[in-house]
Amino acid sequence: MAERPLDVLHRTLESPVIVGLKGNREYRGKLKGYDLHMNLVLDEAEELADGQAQRKLGKVIIRGDSVIFISP
Repeated sequence: MAERPLDVLHRTLESPVIVGLKGNREYRGKLKGYDLHMNLVLDEAEELADGQAQRKLGKVIIRGDSVIFISP
């Protein structure tokens, strides 16, 4: 049976992820939660530029409609 996208997210809870957003923005942090709309909560989040941390943000909520990819 094929895996559903939310099953993959569930397995990555409490793990580091990289999230790509519209507007060529990327964030890295520990996935603390999500919902059916793919809204995400990241802890210890950092904004990335060219793969390098640019600024530390702490806990952030990312709106699901801006998410392009999530990489565990």
